[in-house]
Amino acid sequence: MLQEKAGEIAGLIWNALNGTKGLSAKDLKKVTKIRAEKELYLGLGWLLREDKITTSEDEKGEVFVALK
Repeated sequence: MLQEKAGEIAGLIWNALNGTKGLSAKDLKKVTKIRAEKELYLGLGWLLREDKITTSEDEKGEVFVALK
């Protein structure tokens, strides 16, 4: 069940990032309407494992995500 949810969330994130230069984690939550931060990071983990995204962090600790 959790694996299915992770895949669904990863799909939402990928679709949100497609056609952009990338988004912050905060903006991704808004665009995808993901409520819980842990769900966002579950989907990001899935995409990282599949080597589909890159991540970076600014001085303030804000995570930025982009498709490869």
